[in-house]
Amino acid sequence: MQKNQEYVGVDVSKENLDMVVYSTNEIRSFGNEDASIAKAMTWLKQVNPAIIVMEATGGMEVSLYVALQETNLPAAVINPRQIRDFAKSMGILAKTDKVDAKVLARYAATIQPEARPLPDEETRQLNTLVTRRHQLLEMIIAESNRAAITRDKTMQQRIHAHIDWLKQELAGINKDISQMIKENPVWDAKDKLLQSVPGVGPVLSATLIAELSELGILNRKKIAALVGVAPLNRDSGKHRGARSIWGGRCGVRRPLYMAALNAVRFNPTIKIFYERLLANGKEKKVALTACMHKLLMTLNVMLKHNSYWSCNYPICNNTCVPNAKTVA
Repeated sequence: MQKNQEYVGVDVSKENLDMVVYSTNEIRSFGNEDASIAKAMTWLKQVNPAIIVMEATGGMEVSLYVALQETNLPAAVINPRQIRDFAKSMGILAKTDKVDAKVLARYAATIQPEARPLPDEETRQLNTLVTRRHQLLEMIIAESNRAAITRDKTMQQRIHAHIDWLKQELAGINKDISQMIKENPVWDAKDKLLQSVPGVGPVLSATLIAELSELGILNRKKIAALVGVAPLNRDSGKHRGARSIWGGRCGVRRPLYMAALNAVRFNPTIKIFYERLLANGKEKKVALTACMHKLLMTLNVMLKHNSYWSCNYPICNNTCVPNAKTVA
């Protein structure tokens, strides 16, 4: 750990920002609104931290994160599960705003995560649309299930009316996503490249553009781990447990799964790969997970070299994960 460097943890809630400096244990609280965030920036400049760590809170941290980026202060947003596991490893079971801020500060000093730049405003807008699309799909499925078990005809009519409205909203969101991508030359070129792969449609393409900017930049191991399609060992002593995948960006993994379902039917490379795994005795779900991995690796290499898909595209045959199954 370098000397004379401060580490700050920030617990973010809807109304408050609780900040703790690791070396001095100094605690400051600010409101989570523009005027208070501006005061927090003034104080943080004086602290001059090496890194500021906060949890992902479903959007409540965005205003602070944007302000930190504009002030050129290094910050990282961490998965809450990682922070909770870190706290448990130190025997910290209590959970309050102040305690969480102290844990975050200690995490920052111990792990020293890399600062992560915030996507630009246009990318955040696209991400919002993609997220809303997923929410609408979940609501349509939920309402359809309710309509199927409701016996009251009047209530069924109301539910179906709501479903119709949700479908109209979904169509509007799809149109907005498509329009945003077409109006951005970089996104439009990337979209055409991604959709040149049989099995990859507009949903996966838009999701990758909005939520996986690292695609084409990271190597195959890192991108697989980031998405959550890298097999994890579960071995102990002589026991060799089944490999499984979990964690990662589930928002990317869901459309990737659907794309893999299409690819095993219409993509000749993925289809041959899938059938070979089944012939070798792999379970269908395991083989499909391997296809998700192979499809992601293909897209990663294509973006890296800015080249369109070809049936003979030189993808490494060792990038599959034939022993992995989806558990999350």
